[in-house]
Amino acid sequence: MLSRVAENLYWMARYLERSENTARLINAHTNALLDLPRGMEFGWNALIDIMGCREEFDSIFSVSDERNVVKFLIADERNPSSIVSSLSSARAIARTLREVLQRELWEELNALYLYAKQEMPNSLGRRKRFEAMRQVIRGRQTVLGITDGTMSRDEGFQFFRLGRYSERSDMTSRIVDTHSAQLLGAQSDELPFENIRWINILRSLSAYQMYRQHVHVRVRGPEVLRFLIQDWQFPRSFTFGLHRCSECLAVLPSHDMALRVLGRLQRRIDEADMYELASEGLHEFVDELQLGLGELHAAVSTTYFRQDKAISA
Repeated sequence: MLSRVAENLYWMARYLERSENTARLINAHTNALLDLPRGMEFGWNALIDIMGCREEFDSIFSVSDERNVVKFLIADERNPSSIVSSLSSARAIARTLREVLQRELWEELNALYLYAKQEMPNSLGRRKRFEAMRQVIRGRQTVLGITDGTMSRDEGFQFFRLGRYSERSDMTSRIVDTHSAQLLGAQSDELPFENIRWINILRSLSAYQMYRQHVHVRVRGPEVLRFLIQDWQFPRSFTFGLHRCSECLAVLPSHDMALRVLGRLQRRIDEADMYELASEGLHEFVDELQLGLGELHAAVSTTYFRQDKAISA
């Protein structure tokens, strides 16, 4: 497999994962506002910080209100991480991979992009927004189902999965960092609603039901952090994503450097005390995780993508 093809599969998966994660995050945030007293909310600024596009947002908008933030994250093509931009990038890459992708996958991805391009600008209000985000989530899951059900388990499939789980782990760390920082620094009059806000963190990652099923305790900060960072079974936990990345790399050639990065990152997670971090040092810890993901991406890029060479086991 040419490294160019491997890199395109990797990034196509990342863009698709990003579009779904953004849709889930927006719906969870919108729904959480309905549970809080009037006048009290997380603030839409948090979503900009989670997505890591503060500079781009501030260069376009002067006010961080709901409408501007939602427009920027959903439909603004000036934002390379918006849902429309992410799907556009994934579609553009898929056009170059027609020889390695199933026709059904291309057709579904193209239909999802066309839906987003047409409907997203008209779905910014709360009345239409929820269903539009659900359609994005369903469309992306359909693409994923076609991939899992029809794509040979060769090198290309491994690069697709590697991009998918790298992006997912990155989003989990961003959500934990931004929302937890707000909670751990909450004012005394906000503490009675702390439970609602931790629940929102779980719902942002579609983790609430699985948390209640497996943890069997009321929603508490340290337990939420442990579930989202250290749990080996939940598909959107940070550790689960790392483990899937390790599986992908294990069957690819020349994987030593990337696996060493993953090993160091997993040891750091295993040694962490979530009860202690919930009191102090969480932001610095999550920074370490994100730096580790950056090192992983650099290792993968250096090993597999820098030259247009053939990759073979």
